[in-house]
Formats: sequence, structure tokens, C-alpha cells
Amino acid sequence: MRLKVLIIYLFLLCGLLHGNTVHAQILSRIDSIKFSNLHFTHNKFVNNIFEQAVNSVKRNPDSGPDDSYLNGKSEDPFLPYQGKIIRFIYVESVNFDRSFTDTSVHDHSLGARIGNHLHRSTRKFAIRNDLFIEEHTPINAFKMADNERYLRSLEYIHDARIVVDSIEGNPDSVDITVYTKDVFSIGGGGASNGLNHFNLNAYDANLAGMAQRLDVSGLYDYTRSPNFAGGGAYRKDNVGGSFIDASVGYSGMSISNYTGEEETTEYLTLRRVLVSPYSRFAGGLTLSHNEAYNPYSSPDSVRFRYKYDLMDGWAGYSIGIKQLNATNNKIRDRRFLAIRYYNRNFSETPYQVGNRFDPIYNSSQAVLAQFTFFRQDYFKTQYIYGFGTTEDLPYGYNIAVTAGWHRQLNLQRPYAGINASRYIATPQGDFIQLYMRGGGFLYNNKVQDGSFLLGMTAFSRIFFLNSTKIRQYINVSYTQQYNRVTTAPLRIDNYFGLRGFLSDSAYGTRRLSLQLETEFYLHFKFLGFQFAPFPYGDLSLLTPENGPYSHSALYSSVGGGVRGRNENLIFETIELRAYFFPVAPTNMRGFKIILNANIRYRYVSNYITAPDLVQLNSQ
Repeated sequence: MRLKVLIIYLFLLCGLLHGNTVHAQILSRIDSIKFSNLHFTHNKFVNNIFEQAVNSVKRNPDSGPDDSYLNGKSEDPFLPYQGKIIRFIYVESVNFDRSFTDTSVHDHSLGARIGNHLHRSTRKFAIRNDLFIEEHTPINAFKMADNERYLRSLEYIHDARIVVDSIEGNPDSVDITVYTKDVFSIGGGGASNGLNHFNLNAYDANLAGMAQRLDVSGLYDYTRSPNFAGGGAYRKDNVGGSFIDASVGYSGMSISNYTGEEETTEYLTLRRVLVSPYSRFAGGLTLSHNEAYNPYSSPDSVRFRYKYDLMDGWAGYSIGIKQLNATNNKIRDRRFLAIRYYNRNFSETPYQVGNRFDPIYNSSQAVLAQFTFFRQDYFKTQYIYGFGTTEDLPYGYNIAVTAGWHRQLNLQRPYAGINASRYIATPQGDFIQLYMRGGGFLYNNKVQDGSFLLGMTAFSRIFFLNSTKIRQYINVSYTQQYNRVTTAPLRIDNYFGLRGFLSDSAYGTRRLSLQLETEFYLHFKFLGFQFAPFPYGDLSLLTPENGPYSHSALYSSVGGGVRGRNENLIFETIELRAYFFPVAPTNMRGFKIILNANIRYRYVSNYITAPDLVQLNSQ
């Protein structure tokens, strides 16, 4: 039986980071505080940074026995200082073994001391590079909130706060202090099946504290040819303060997210996200060579061999942003124009596919233009996906209209699509997303591969059962395809179907799904880990292609589990989930328990994405 081994985290058994479970009584702001080994050049420092955030946003009036969690608009702390001039900006980085709840508390456990020898705190210049607020400029409350949120989105940052200090005798100016708290950025893991098979990987997401990531991996398998394989990747975030992230990598053992096959891949990527509505440019470039082979000498009937090269680039500009910044920087409605070109060229196609249409293994090429209207502001809250860390959820709208030209094999067609979302955040802490997407191709004056998806996702406000915090999650969606020619049919082994469903044998052209889950965030901690047990239930109704609704099949899944996470570690959420599928294909029926050891479990929201075709089997 395969044994998963989290090799880097063995010293958690020594108590790594559980010192941060000490939550001191809320303290007031005091002057001239110093950390040991840290000296500050300005006069004021917030001992309880978390208190500053809580007091500056609205609390939930129905929060019950604990109203210390965040729930308010992210710009609220900065609105009283709108228009005042920033005199100085200071940067202070708090190490992973300290807490925003009380920065004077320092974990001296054995595990924390070992971690401190391995971990390098983020350099101040790296944090300064991530600032798009500047000294000697007036405060824009929304831009300040955008910058604070952007810092929290960085992989190696656990939390961030921007604190404004008034200057005695100078009411028109303020000083700014940027506080960031690291996570322990070193991670890794491995798997073993006796002495004949093992693989290992290790990474540092903040190498030398300089916003750079290094990954290395290796594999040995006696039944594989060659027996050994490896890979490595390097990424530098925000190269030269340009907000461009650059990555380069090679792997001889990767599992493709695109095809699901083991392949060798070498790639170069450049990416610039729209970090704020006040930014002008966004874009990206990916160049890669991918090749699947047969290292286990599997029968050709089950092993897909292929080679392809990918060139994918896009760029966009925020229209009218210079005029908005010059006239009224409180306006948040934006218009963004982007253009994308991609070419996935297969020099070797799996013989099982041949010349038939297949959305994965066909060569494809496209030129797409996208016009996006959006206004997205954010609430700061907690206990959505995290265990007490600050989370940013949007409210507002995002409408992207896409049009262009697409070629798949020898079929060339114009394309048009739309992707729209409405984000709602109530003062009580309910978060709702309404989404709609649809599109299709035009060929011989007829619509081909038409699609339509309509849905809603909601997180309830926090409820309390003594010290346990409870949230309800619901996701409901309806999807339909018509005149399908080249695109893949609808499946339920994805976000719009049944969680834990691992079979692709169920497919159709109409899909109605409902997902329900209740999370119980426990006050209990163990070795710095917090836990959230949950029950869940999923339903999906799937109609076969060209079949009436009466031929639809109902699939269901019920069960529960528990998630655990230490917010001070780069290592992601661990989830143990039990599934029961009362109605499912033969190979999926019955009771299953699955342990996922590295779930990327967080709310993802971007102002702008690359122009794309409507996706129906993925987010």
C-alpha cells in the first residue's frame, strides 16, 4: 500500500508553531515597542495588528459569543485619511513564529527554533517591490486596500496589514507602516511502495527571503524505463518591481493537467496580473514543449503517445485609466480590452484519436479579443476557506464579452461568448456569487458547440455553537450544450458535479447539480493545526446526448470528513473525506475514504483573465 510521507514536516511532532495558539488579551496601541533583534526607526508600532483591523471594520452584530472576527469593507480603515499626503512608508516583516494577535509573543518551542534555522524571513526590499502606493502622494483608500489584499495573495505571506499613523502637528500628512507575516515557506513530501518505488519532492516558496521559488523532484521505480526521473522549476515573483512573475522548468515525470498522461515538459512562462483597478497592463506568455511516452511499457491501447508545442500569449490595457486617475480616483468601474493568440501544435497525435475531433489531442489555434466591464471591491472576512487568517471576498460585478477566430484540425469558425458574475456581500457576512457563461461557434450560418451555464455559489454568515464557528456552503448550477461537434460532453467529475467522483464514464449534454456542505471550525488546536469537520451531500442529474429529460440519470454522493491546516505553514490544507455513492457507475459504487494532503483551498478572484472559450467542466 502506498504510504504518503510528509518528510519536511516531521519536526511538527516536536511542536512546530503551536506557540501561536496563545491568543493574548486584546491590547491597546502603545508607543516605542521593539521586538527582540528588531528595531524600528519610527515612533509608533501596533502591538496587536489584528486589533487594528477588527476595530476599523464593521463587526457582525449577530456574532454571538465571539465578535472578534473580521467582517467589513477592505477600504474602511483608510477612508478617514483619504487625500492626506503619505510622508514615509515603513515596512516591518513578522516571522512565522509570531502572531498578529500579539506580536510580542514569540514561540520558543524546539520546532520553531529548528524552523528559524531553515527559514529566511522576507526581505524588506522584496515587500517594497510589491507596493504600488508611494511616498509624497495623496492617500487613495481603495488603492491602499488593493495593495493590502495583493500582499495577502502572495504565496509566502500569511497575512498583511497597512496601518496609517497621524503625525502630531502635521494634520495633512500621515506615515504608513506595512506589516507582513511570513509562512514557513519550505515544504515537500514523498510516497513509497516498498523499495521498488518512491518519489520525493521539496521546495522553498521564498528562497532566501527574496520572493523566489525553487522546486526539485525525483522518482525511482524498478518497473519503469528509465528507472529514474526528475525535475526542477524556478520562479521569480515581481521581477525588477515590474509585477511580472517569471518561471522556467523541466520535468521528466509530470502528470499533465491537460491530458492526464505522464509526460516530459519544459516551459517558460511570464505573467502579469492586474494587481489593482488602478493598474494599466496585464498579460502573459507561455512557451512549452510536451511529450508523452510509455515508461511502464503499457499496451498501446491504453497509453496515449503524443508530442506538441505550445505558444500562448495575451496582453491587455485598461481603457481610460489615465483620465480616471487624474480626475476622480474614487471611480471603480473599469473597461479592459485584451487580445490573445495561442497555437497548440501536435507533431505526434495518439493513434487512438487519429483525425477525429478531440478537444484535448487536436491541434488548435485561436485569436480572441475580450472586452471586460468590471467593478470589484472586497470584504475582509475569515473562515471561508481559511482557519482564521484574513480572506478577501469580492462584491460587485464582472462581465467579459469574447469574440474571435478558432481553428481545430481543419475546421475554422468564428466564436463569440460571454462570462458574467455578480458578487454580493451582505453586512451580516453572507457571500453570494451569481454566474452565467455561454458561447458558441458559427458555421454555415448555424451555431455549433453552443453552451450555456447558469449557477450560484453562497457562503452563509458565521453562526456560533459555543466556541465553534459554523458556515453553510451551497453551489447549484445548470449547464446545457446543443449541436455539439468538437467540444467535450458534460461530465460530473468536476466542480460542477459530484465531489470525489473519479469516473469519466458519465457524460451528457444537460447537467443539473446541487452541492451542500456545512463546516464546523473548532476552537481546538493540536501542534498548531486547526480542524474543521464537515458533512456534505451532492446531487447531479445528467441527460445523455440527444436524449429527452426522461432518460436523465441521477447521481448522488453523501458523506463527511475533516480538514486540518496550520496557517503558518506553506503546506496547504489536509483533507480526510469519506464518500458514499448510492447511485454511480459500477467502479464508483460503495464507500470510499480519500486523504488529500496538499489542497489549494482558497477563494480565487481576479479582475481580469486571459480571453478564452467558455469552460463547462472546470472553473
